[in-house]
Amino acid sequence: MKASVEAGLKQDDFLPGPLRIRRKAKSFYERYLETKDFTTLVFACSQAVSEQNASGNKVVTAPTCGASGTLPGLLYSLQLYYGYQDEEIIKALAVAGIVGNLIKENGSISGAEAGCQAEVGTACAMAAGACCYLLGGNIYQIEYASEIGLEHHLGLTCDPVEGLVQVPCIERNAVASRRAYDAAQYALLTDGKHVISLDMAISTMMETGKDISIKYRETSMGGLAKQIKRDD
Repeated sequence: MKASVEAGLKQDDFLPGPLRIRRKAKSFYERYLETKDFTTLVFACSQAVSEQNASGNKVVTAPTCGASGTLPGLLYSLQLYYGYQDEEIIKALAVAGIVGNLIKENGSISGAEAGCQAEVGTACAMAAGACCYLLGGNIYQIEYASEIGLEHHLGLTCDPVEGLVQVPCIERNAVASRRAYDAAQYALLTDGKHVISLDMAISTMMETGKDISIKYRETSMGGLAKQIKRDD
């Protein structure tokens, strides 16, 4: 995960494919070095991994390739900014793994099956739980943070332009990283008690995914993908 972030932060070429999108992670990171703004760092690190994935380079699925930037981007940023030790990050990854497995076993992590809510939504839930753990949350707050991360992606479609994991996927990873941090901070302001449990959110995500039209589940036949093609 670290290698993917660090490699992605050094590149500023164009992503492969007809969209001709220039990488942004390096310029974002350079902006962070000037401002020391945490959000800018999170965006840079998350995009770095997603851009590596979009270029066919090695990434760690977290839980999928298309959602591989959210978790490592946030954890790398937290370690760099706040000085967490590797051992603490590894424990946070274990927390994220538990959340991801719950969603995988009781719901889905497939964009083709349930839309992007199953990919970036799961990644956000995993990152939120991991972040809440690092920030000192108890198990109830960690569960709440993960639930927030998933709940607020419910209904998110998967409609990649040209079938590539570039638009809107890369931006979604970056925004989900910041949303995961916000979810953790929100949960920490509470005692962990809340109305909708993570289990409920997982069940709802799967139900919603089945209702989403096939056009909006990784086929590029509708949504943003169709809009771009029509405008061109």
